[in-house]
Amino acid sequence: METPLTVQIVEFNTKVMQEELKKLGLKVNHHEANITFLKSEIYAIEESIADLTIKRGKKFVASSNGTSVQEAEQRTIESICNQDKTAASLICQLKKRHSAQISTMPMMKDILGVVATLGKTNDDNLSSLLSEYLGIDNMLGLVCKTYDGIKSLETYGTEGNIDKKSGIHGLGGSIGKFLHGRFTVFCLENIRPFSGEVVIDDPQRYLMLRKPRLPNGESPPGFLGFAVNMILMDQAYLSCLTPHGHGLRETLFYSLFSHLQVYKTTADLRRAIPFINDGAVSLDGGILRPNGSFCLGDRYTNMQLIPLHLTLMMTIQCLSFCLF
Repeated sequence: METPLTVQIVEFNTKVMQEELKKLGLKVNHHEANITFLKSEIYAIEESIADLTIKRGKKFVASSNGTSVQEAEQRTIESICNQDKTAASLICQLKKRHSAQISTMPMMKDILGVVATLGKTNDDNLSSLLSEYLGIDNMLGLVCKTYDGIKSLETYGTEGNIDKKSGIHGLGGSIGKFLHGRFTVFCLENIRPFSGEVVIDDPQRYLMLRKPRLPNGESPPGFLGFAVNMILMDQAYLSCLTPHGHGLRETLFYSLFSHLQVYKTTADLRRAIPFINDGAVSLDGGILRPNGSFCLGDRYTNMQLIPLHLTLMMTIQCLSFCLF
């Protein structure tokens, strides 16, 4: 029986509408892709402006005293090696002096490195400031790729006591190096990554973070950017991705800094407090932590007044040459 004309017309119109919807869907996808691309371009331009602002703000920044990147990195490694009886010192010494022997060990292959060696900034003062913000425990923290790597570092007896003959303790003992005290270890696959977008077509994989905006649409005066995006990573670490495709910036550095903002001066920072949620630092030494606490006083004066703190801060400053 032949289909009624009205039904044929409805079916024809339905097919036409479906085709039109498909075309509209393709156009929407195309426009969304363009929007994402333009957002990344805008972000890249804004980051370039922020970087130029930091360079122009050199009057607030201590000079590097002619230290090259290679020299700074070497000083960082030497400084870590001098932190006797720490896990970071042991790992750096093993990689420096026994690389051939440890290259095939699963435990060592899983250790990416020490936090202080995985990134840097183009500015010594900012480097020192971010290092002070993180603190010595985080700076000397080990970074493992997997949780299996974490488990291999330390094993325990039936009563929960550490087996000093296995894991990193046993490895240290085999070369006459013994660990003392606790140490921090980060596991990349267990870190909750940044859930937003990253800048496409950029090997550094900068995070697309929403910048603070005044009612007029401009950023607060003195705002330079987010600390997590001011870290430059070596090519060797850019290729380090988790099984889900997340890099160091989206995992380790985002977990350390989150949305930490960087301002030119402490005065700028304080005026911007209503727009700060996860802490901020300023190039002249101001620190506002995420819990709302401020770090006050002259950090260099404090180093002279408190000998123990002097040693700690000198260590942090040395470590900061490579990280950040």
